[in-house]
Amino acid sequence: MNPPLQQPKPTEPAALRAREVHRVTLWGLVVNLGLSALKCVGGILGHSQALVADAVHSLSDTTTDLAVLIGAKFWTAPADADHPHGHGRIETIVTSVIGIALAGVGIGLGYRAILTLPEYHASRPTWLAFAAACLSIVVKEALYRWTVRVGRRVRSPAVIANAWHHRSDALSSVPVAVAVLGTHIHPAWGFLDHVATVVVTVLILHAAWTITWPALRQLVDAGANAHQRQRILTLAQGTPGVRAVHKLRTRHIGPGLQMDLHVLVDPDLTVAEGHAIAGAVKKRLLQYGPEVVDVLVHVEPYGS
Repeated sequence: MNPPLQQPKPTEPAALRAREVHRVTLWGLVVNLGLSALKCVGGILGHSQALVADAVHSLSDTTTDLAVLIGAKFWTAPADADHPHGHGRIETIVTSVIGIALAGVGIGLGYRAILTLPEYHASRPTWLAFAAACLSIVVKEALYRWTVRVGRRVRSPAVIANAWHHRSDALSSVPVAVAVLGTHIHPAWGFLDHVATVVVTVLILHAAWTITWPALRQLVDAGANAHQRQRILTLAQGTPGVRAVHKLRTRHIGPGLQMDLHVLVDPDLTVAEGHAIAGAVKKRLLQYGPEVVDVLVHVEPYGS
């Protein structure tokens, strides 16, 4: 008995996906520029060096927004003679760059927190700095949720990685708010800024690893995972007329999988009948397979 099939993957026009990516990333760029100015002014008037540093962090986020805006024009381009498999690897490269940049942000925040731990805080930050930090947390978390939702819908790892960059900015504002609140409760609690920053650093580095490691694996042609391979084999073997399947090979092209496999069929079939079975296997994998974007099926006689 064939396994129950999932519903076919919904398709969305490439142009519509590109517009969604452009819109959410452009808004991210505008928000980052606005928050950078707000936090810089709030940090200066509110006597918070940490908030001024956080403003620089927000400004650095614009580089990943630009990377997505520029890169999306290339990775959404159709296949051509020089790139017969499309330009999906450009998205993987952009994802890797964003992940590495995120790791750099985390390391920089943690290093600065540890390095400045012995420093004495001469002036107590005002509530203006606290309000600016809280506003940054709310706005950047909302931007993260919108961006990651779009990234998952269009299946774009680069957009999802950029969403995590927005969340890292929200997290980096948490120590600022904690420091202001702590110093107003007790002036000697200024060290809370540094402790909270180290915790945030760990969270950011974990997110950077989650983003970067799969992208780097894809760049060195790591194939589908065991669960995906089993799903592919089950779908192919469940196609009417297929006696066995072997020599499955997969590779990532952007967010999707390209694959080739050999199917064994009754040796008494005609070439046309074997070709029809291969077409049925390809259609089945494209409809129900795990993010499959291209399939090459080779037909062999069973028992050979």
